[in-house]
Amino acid sequence: MNVRTALRSLAAGALLLAAVGAANTRAADITGSAGAAAAAGATNASFPKGHYAELDALPDWGGVWTRTFPKGPRPQLPLLKGKYLQDFQAWQRAVKANHGEAPHSGSYCRPPGMPGIMAIFQYPIEFLFTPGRVTINQEAWMQRRVIFTDGRPHPADLDPTFNGDSIGRWQADTLVVDTVGIKPVVQIGPGMGHSDQLHIVEHIHLTGNDPDTLVDEMTLYDPLALQQPWTTTVTYQRSRNEQLLEFICEENDRNSGDPNDSGFGR
Repeated sequence: MNVRTALRSLAAGALLLAAVGAANTRAADITGSAGAAAAAGATNASFPKGHYAELDALPDWGGVWTRTFPKGPRPQLPLLKGKYLQDFQAWQRAVKANHGEAPHSGSYCRPPGMPGIMAIFQYPIEFLFTPGRVTINQEAWMQRRVIFTDGRPHPADLDPTFNGDSIGRWQADTLVVDTVGIKPVVQIGPGMGHSDQLHIVEHIHLTGNDPDTLVDEMTLYDPLALQQPWTTTVTYQRSRNEQLLEFICEENDRNSGDPNDSGFGR
């Protein structure tokens, strides 16, 4: 297994080390607010002029944030059902038969998508506050998430993507994010698929007793793939003296697709 393969496997498994629980009220909370904003005639301007002074009232999330390892016992896995449970069980058997190496048909340079992209240990993230949106820059795969906070609803003709479509609002010092439209090729955990009805609600906030600790409480809803909503909590630690580095997955790739290709000259 090359270095990129090992990092990719760790990134995929990281989500399953967080705490679990149910949070059924959160989906109604965020979707209800988005609908109310749309009904009130909220503008959908992607680049509103002005409003920069309003950003000073938002919490200080400056610097870069790196995920911390959770403490305590390993939590329960998401409870799958139907074909998604059968597919996961088949994946487990294949891993066991292959001496612990998960079969992987796609490229290891393909990003994990949501929710896995928010749960990677090795690579930090940073938040950019601008009028009408919050942008999350991620060192891993040089990914970018845009969370619109201008009151718009999800598009009616949404095209699925790896990170999905995210809309959010500020509830005091907590950013409440609603994400839909995630490609079914994205896994919610190693070997765990989902349907096109996957819906993720995040509550992102600083901890009350430590201004340098950030928490992302994610609840996954999928009536076709999950027996019940599944909640995982991801914690990050802040550094004000670091910056994101360039991530080029294809550079120095040690696994050549051509047995006659040494990999030099790429």
